[in-house]
Amino acid sequence: MVYSLAATTLTVAAPIGCDTSSAEGAEHRAADASARPGVVAVGNDEEMLVLEVTAANRVVVRLPRVEVGQGVTTAVAMMIAEELDARLADVDIPLADARTKGNQYTGGSSSVRSLYGPARALAATARARLVTAAALRWRLPARTLRTHDTMVIAPDGRTATFGSLTALAARITRPRVSSKPKPASRHRVIGKPTTRIDARDIVTGKAQYAGDLHVSGAKPTVVARPPTLGGKIRALDDRAARALPGVRAVVRIAGGVAVVADTFHHAFQARDALRITWAPGPLAALSDAVIRSRLRAAVPRLGAAPSGSTQVAGEFEFAFVGHAPMEVLTVVADVRADRAELWFSTQGPMDARDGIASAVGLPASKVKVHVMRGGGSFGRRLNHEFAIEAALVAKAARMPVKLMWSRGDDLRHGRMRPATHHRIRASHKGGRVVAFAHATASVSEAWERKGTAVQGGVTSAVARAAGVRDAGPVPSDSGLYNFGRLSGDWGGVELAAIPLGAWRSVDSGTTRTAEEIMVDEIARSLGKDPVAFRRTTLRNKAVRAVLDKAAAAGSWGRPMPAGHGQGMAVHEEYGSCVACLIEIDATDPKNPRVTSAVMAADVGTAVNPRGLEAQLMGTTMDGISTVLSAGLHIDRGAVREGSFADFHYARQRHAPLHFEAHIMPSKGEPGGAGELGVPAAAGAVANAYARATGTKPRRFPLNF
Repeated sequence: MVYSLAATTLTVAAPIGCDTSSAEGAEHRAADASARPGVVAVGNDEEMLVLEVTAANRVVVRLPRVEVGQGVTTAVAMMIAEELDARLADVDIPLADARTKGNQYTGGSSSVRSLYGPARALAATARARLVTAAALRWRLPARTLRTHDTMVIAPDGRTATFGSLTALAARITRPRVSSKPKPASRHRVIGKPTTRIDARDIVTGKAQYAGDLHVSGAKPTVVARPPTLGGKIRALDDRAARALPGVRAVVRIAGGVAVVADTFHHAFQARDALRITWAPGPLAALSDAVIRSRLRAAVPRLGAAPSGSTQVAGEFEFAFVGHAPMEVLTVVADVRADRAELWFSTQGPMDARDGIASAVGLPASKVKVHVMRGGGSFGRRLNHEFAIEAALVAKAARMPVKLMWSRGDDLRHGRMRPATHHRIRASHKGGRVVAFAHATASVSEAWERKGTAVQGGVTSAVARAAGVRDAGPVPSDSGLYNFGRLSGDWGGVELAAIPLGAWRSVDSGTTRTAEEIMVDEIARSLGKDPVAFRRTTLRNKAVRAVLDKAAAAGSWGRPMPAGHGQGMAVHEEYGSCVACLIEIDATDPKNPRVTSAVMAADVGTAVNPRGLEAQLMGTTMDGISTVLSAGLHIDRGAVREGSFADFHYARQRHAPLHFEAHIMPSKGEPGGAGELGVPAAAGAVANAYARATGTKPRRFPLNF
């Protein structure tokens, strides 16, 4: 634990993942440093989670994660306020710039899990030092003092704000009260449903995104891109574009032709005035039917079924899906001969900085990346090819640029969840499943192997975070159930120029969905109710508990009108589990409508139950979208969809008329929640549709 004094600011810094004892072991180094006049910090700040208390009584924690709407800044503010006994309104959570060391990865539903211990230990230690400082000032026993509302209070009623104690607190080497985090029984902030700390700023427009920035001299920039994926320029005539008013530069880049202008209006006009002859991309001969056929052929064969068993089998197809965050990709880039500075939203700022440095020919130490909040991500901002693109344009144009991808750019040339094909076979004998086999094939990016770093590929971000060499589809995940002998295998179809990325819930979004559909079909084959069957075969008590809660709260098994149906699915991942009960109106099978969604989740300690409910709402909409309507078509090497007019993600009118989320009480450590609900929601929607229509859905989304 490192403490530093900067004028009247108390700074407490701890490496991510450190424990309290190792943190306190650094106090002597801090004391030595504070004895030197003018010392501001001790230790490497780029590796630290930093807490500051300013003279104005503001608590500031620079967060090594990105806020993309998931509410991580609110969750961390609640952890800090809890242990520091500060008012939540006094806590600020700015985003940290890219560092050279430490963990700045945002993904895998890991942020709250990884920050829960360090953030609380950090704030608890700061509180102990502030109390000790007040005790010394008032010459009172530290144990007689208490903290409340960002101040220390004496038995006689005297008060001192934390900010007024910072200078003295920074010199404390041995706190006189405990610096251990509170037990859960004393939590007053953690676990309380809380409105996001940035909610007012978001709805009033005060919150700043990359597109809101006004960096001196940064000119609006857009790119003309090929009609097919991976297409190349054969010939370019830019004379008409350059002659238009407001045009500052036309720059040829690997992905197309960039236009830099005084306004985005001028930039789009000039882009459309470019006369470009394009060579078709490497997929120009391929469309969906061929890709689906190749995927089906690439699925490994299943082994022999146990003798004497009855088989329940199915094959499932899942389309490509775009991330389509509401805030389109935007980057402000200022690249000079000796340095570069960029502002954008990224889930992996350290990888992004290194990739940008390599692309523009600068040392990483000369590239500064400012992490901006993002208006959605769902895995899209794990990749950073758009930032590399902006840096290269700024370098070539010799001026700062504000590069924006249009919605069409994002859908037609952005990252997408790979298309997959699944083959599943369950074998049952004597009323129970004795073997379960799941083989799958996924589209993979051939070109990633030739330039992952330059392209800002997902392989580096996701595979490294997961600790695996190659990111690919996972084998059977049906260990959730007592299904006897489990087996799984996977194959791939390499398609050059396909820009794949980690889409929310990554492999589980298709793997678990397909398996939960099969669980319903197994139950039907055995003549059992789907929920009752799950209860008797689930391995985990926590999963059974969320199943029971969702079934009871959603009145599972109640009579439904003709054309209506209920569906249930469960999922376990990230140290958490969830169940989802969906009701659907499929009286018009081509236009089904989800009417009700009930979710029950066990995520350990839910730091902010209101935030968790919002996450579960979002994953429900993801499940509705990807099962019923949202996907991307490939037509002769081009993505057909180009806007929300034809990429049919669920709108407000498709949201369930009734939604409720039940958070199971728990004293355990927090689990992950951001992506948890997607597979359960998707599986439940598919199962509800199957029961309502008497069909066996096999291709998703259903409207393809």
